[in-house]
Amino acid sequence: MPIRLEDSTELLHQASDQFVGGVKGMWEGFTDFALQDNVLEVAVGLIIAAAFTTVVTSFVSEILLPPLSLLPFVHRNLDEKFAVLKSGPHYNKTHGYNTLDQATADGAVVMAYGAFLNKLFTFFGVGLALYFVAAMYDRFGGSDPIIKHTVKCKYCRKRISSKAMRCVNCTSWQDGREERMH
Repeated sequence: MPIRLEDSTELLHQASDQFVGGVKGMWEGFTDFALQDNVLEVAVGLIIAAAFTTVVTSFVSEILLPPLSLLPFVHRNLDEKFAVLKSGPHYNKTHGYNTLDQATADGAVVMAYGAFLNKLFTFFGVGLALYFVAAMYDRFGGSDPIIKHTVKCKYCRKRISSKAMRCVNCTSWQDGREERMH
């Protein structure tokens, strides 16, 4: 049975209304999700963490590591320390490679432990800086603390809040009631 032009126009209008309604519903759902308090807090937290990461990276690379490079056993910038595991074709047997870039350009297999130490110091520095920010927030204005102090349950050994009277995992009393009853 052939479709008439009037019927196809009506079907097209119905489909476009359904599409527009679906898009509006998705947009409303997205705005409800994106404008929730916790999503905005996470976004702000990520931005602050990125800013702290650049500051701490700069501190480690430009302030902390240069004095460490003056130690007698280091002999060069700490982030340039490396070990040659397999030398390349132009390896100088008396002096080795002067820089990490020279070794990798020659095709040598190197373990860049100085760069790893640099990133490790940066990681701990960022963690410490974020801990201080969280501690300041908890101390001076946070209604809901960021740092949650926990202890191990006496019975199931899982971590629970230090303020909890009962374990949320095994439901045992933390004040020793079960022991006194027996």
